[in-house]
Amino acid sequence: MAEGSNITDRQRFIEAELVDVRQKVPEFENTRLIAAVTDLVKAEIKKTEHKQLSVTCLFPPEYPHTPLVVELNSKTLAYKLLQGLSNVCENEARTLAGQQQVVHMIRFVKTFVDENPLSVCSEEIAFIKKELLTPEDEIKLKQKTSQIVLKLRQEKYFLNLSITVPDSYPLQKIATEITEHNLPQFLKTNFQAQATEIARQCIQPPLKKKPKDPPFVPKPSIKPVCEYLIKDCMHRYPLESCPDLPGRANDGIERVYCGHLFHFRCLDKYMKTPPFAAGKFCGSCGKQIFHEKWQISASVMEQRWAHRQAKQRELDEVVDFLE
Repeated sequence: MAEGSNITDRQRFIEAELVDVRQKVPEFENTRLIAAVTDLVKAEIKKTEHKQLSVTCLFPPEYPHTPLVVELNSKTLAYKLLQGLSNVCENEARTLAGQQQVVHMIRFVKTFVDENPLSVCSEEIAFIKKELLTPEDEIKLKQKTSQIVLKLRQEKYFLNLSITVPDSYPLQKIATEITEHNLPQFLKTNFQAQATEIARQCIQPPLKKKPKDPPFVPKPSIKPVCEYLIKDCMHRYPLESCPDLPGRANDGIERVYCGHLFHFRCLDKYMKTPPFAAGKFCGSCGKQIFHEKWQISASVMEQRWAHRQAKQRELDEVVDFLE
C-alpha cells in the first residue's frame, strides 16, 4: 500500500504541476507549449529563425525528489552548445529537488537564449579560438551588445576590431569595425573595405547569376571575415617577405598599385637602386610599380643615384688619404 500511495502522490504532484505549466508557459514570449502530459512536457522557444530550440522535460520515477531530465534539440544551434547547456540545466534542476521544476527550467532556457545572442554563432567562435588565434591574440565576447572583440598581435603590429552580430544573423551581415591599429592607414582602409565586402557576399546573391548556379542561400559571415582579417591580413603581412628582395623588415608596409605589399625599407632601396631606365617591376606579378612616394622620373632618380655615388667616392678617397 505504501508503494501505491507513493505513486499516487507522485501522480498528484505532476498533475498539479501540469496545471501550472499549461497556465504559465504559453505566457512566455517567443515560447509555444507543444505537450504537457504525465510523462513529459515539451516546449519550443523561437526568438529568431536561427535562434530556436525545443525543451523536453521528462519526469523520472522519483520525481520531484530527483531532478527533471531535460533534453534540448535544435536544427540551428550547435550540438556542442546544446550539450553544454543541458549540463547547466541538469545542475540547475538539482537545486529544485522536492519542488515543481518544469516552469523554472523552461524559463531558465529561454533566459539563456535571450541573454546570449552570440549562441547562434558558437561554432564559428570556437573555430576562431582553435584555428585562427595565437597565444598573443585575445578574444572577448560581449553578450549584452552582441559583439565579438578581437585584439590581434603580430610582432610590433596590432589590430583591434569589433564584430557586431545582428539579431537576425546569419540572414543579415555582421558589422566589422577596426577600432585601433598601428598599421599604415591605407592597409586599415583596405582591410576594412574587404571585410565588409566578404560579409555582403555571404548574404546577398551575385548581381549576375550563372544559369547552372543553385539557388542562393545566405551563409554565416563571421568565419570567412575572420579568416581574411586574422590569417590573410594580420598574421601574414608583418611576416611576409618582399616580392623582390629576400628577408623581411620590421618597419612600415607599403602597398603598390598592382596590390602587392613591400616593406618600406626594402621598397625604398629597390626604387633608388639602378637600373632605372625601364622602370621598376613587381616580383610577384611583373607589373610596373607605381606609388605616390616614388613619383620621380627615372632620369632624375638616376641622376640622384649618380650624385650619391660620386659623393661616396669622394668620402672614400678622403678616408684613404687620412689612412
